[in-house]
Amino acid sequence: MNKVVLTQRFPRTKLRYKRTLGAIDSVGDHAIFYARAIGYIPKALFHYRRETIRLVAEISMGTGALAVIGGTVVIVGFLTLFTGGTIAVQGYSSLGNIGVESLTGFFAAFINVRIAAPVIAGIGLAATIGAGSTAQLGAMRVSEEIDALEVMAISSVPYLVSTRVVAGMISIIPLYAIAVIASFIASRFATVLIYGQSPGLYDHYFSTFLIPTDILWSFVQAIVMAIAVMMIHTYYGYTATGGPVGVGVAVGNAVRTSLIAVVTVTLLISLAIYGSSGNFNLSG
Repeated sequence: MNKVVLTQRFPRTKLRYKRTLGAIDSVGDHAIFYARAIGYIPKALFHYRRETIRLVAEISMGTGALAVIGGTVVIVGFLTLFTGGTIAVQGYSSLGNIGVESLTGFFAAFINVRIAAPVIAGIGLAATIGAGSTAQLGAMRVSEEIDALEVMAISSVPYLVSTRVVAGMISIIPLYAIAVIASFIASRFATVLIYGQSPGLYDHYFSTFLIPTDILWSFVQAIVMAIAVMMIHTYYGYTATGGPVGVGVAVGNAVRTSLIAVVTVTLLISLAIYGSSGNFNLSG
């Protein structure tokens, strides 16, 4: 009786209590799903090699009519290409205001590797392979195809989820290499050909401030982002409910969550590797 009275007198408190419990349950569901997905990776590599290879090709170059213009390589390449050009334009203009526009090569070597290229590549992954994976798995869930796999004694998590996580890890390495190269090319093109800076001057400051270990850690950051993006998007697709509308909601939730994960990974890795001081050194 007292519980009923308290519920009636404090409905907002009850609602907040339920939301808090729901949020805690959701975190637990995410953790269990991610642990299962990672734990089944050896099984996916051993039993579903052909499916993994197919997903690598689909993630990298796209399929069907979108194979030429819709592949993740093309999208991420264009994103980082224009990002590198923007960094050069803004860097040259801003540095020119204080008479040190010769340090534009420093902007390209420092900001592209540590911040711009990883974040833009992560956003591109979330918008392409991430959203696509959520839509695919969500459509399979609402049409009961995942349940059909379980009926046929095919474990759905390693076949559908772990294979996609592995494919994302494999695809991100050449994809991110293209992204970094595109950002470097765009920065040099904008600085040398558009603004007319001496190629030797640009290359001198670029090579001076480009630290090889920064590129290595940048690849590590991209791989961690790919794992986070793939696990988040496959979770929302795998657990989608409510028909086509529910699939759309799942895609939206997955994209929002993965974008938060991308910037969070960037912050944590930057703090872990470079520290609060930025660990600023010259090449060599």
